Amino acid sequence: MKIGIKGIRRASAVAVTTGAVLTAGAFVAPAQAATLAAPTITAKGGFVMNNGTGKSLFTKAADTRRSTGSTTKIMTARVVLAQKNLDLDAKVTVQKAYSDYIVDNDWASSARLIVGDKVSVRQLLYGLMLPSGCDAAYALADKFGSGTTRDARVKSFIGKMNSTAKGLGLTNTHFDSFDGIGKGSNYSTPRDLTKLAGSAMKYSTFRTVVKTKSTKQKVTTKSGGYRYMEWTNTNSLLGSYSGAIGVKTGSGPEAKYCLVFAATRSGKTVIGTVLADSSVAARTASAKKLMDYGFKK
Repeated sequence: MKIGIKGIRRASAVAVTTGAVLTAGAFVAPAQAATLAAPTITAKGGFVMNNGTGKSLFTKAADTRRSTGSTTKIMTARVVLAQKNLDLDAKVTVQKAYSDYIVDNDWASSARLIVGDKVSVRQLLYGLMLPSGCDAAYALADKFGSGTTRDARVKSFIGKMNSTAKGLGLTNTHFDSFDGIGKGSNYSTPRDLTKLAGSAMKYSTFRTVVKTKSTKQKVTTKSGGYRYMEWTNTNSLLGSYSGAIGVKTGSGPEAKYCLVFAATRSGKTVIGTVLADSSVAARTASAKKLMDYGFKK
């Protein structure tokens, strides 16, 4: 069969086009086939999401209830900051009960508040979130709970913590203490804690506090003089991970080692939680892996 000049040209054009597609495919296929492998973490539970969109980026037993340790204090701060007509400069007198609480509880970390000192609500938030002061948590619960006795006010404050959790849709979260040193029914999940942190980060005061590496605060003494309180953040991600902006560490005999974390790079914020890790170093490593992964997703 004879093929004319036009036929040859047409066949050549098809061959060239096909070749171009195949050549392009040779470059495109590997990129399409490559997938970002999810990291392996030592924590028993983990969760990461895009804080701007709420999209889940990583899950590992994300809805399994676990003890939360001092990450509970995120809710303590969240309840305080949600108070109507909140005066951050209002003074609170440190009571002996707060320091006795530290002595009576082996796992209670301290802001080293001194009985009789007058500290502001703002300063208590720093003492709560940086050195993870259970005495600061107690002071805030006593200040913002309702009732005629300290026990009643603390119970009321914990009630506010639980009602706030319910309002935020945290269906796998329950608090029985203001600081995470509970009676066994203080629990949450990586997903719930991450959502809680995302909610707390909407408050500018919270964002300012949790990204602070260290602070020196002037407080009024019982005699009317003053002293300086210095607090360092237990969150080692600050200053060691590019873009880190918070949020809170936690630990305990049941909780093991926990960390709620957040970082921002190029306008993207990832936020997440690791629960029940094996050590301080391990929880930090797990968090870094999850943030690296989150930024690439």
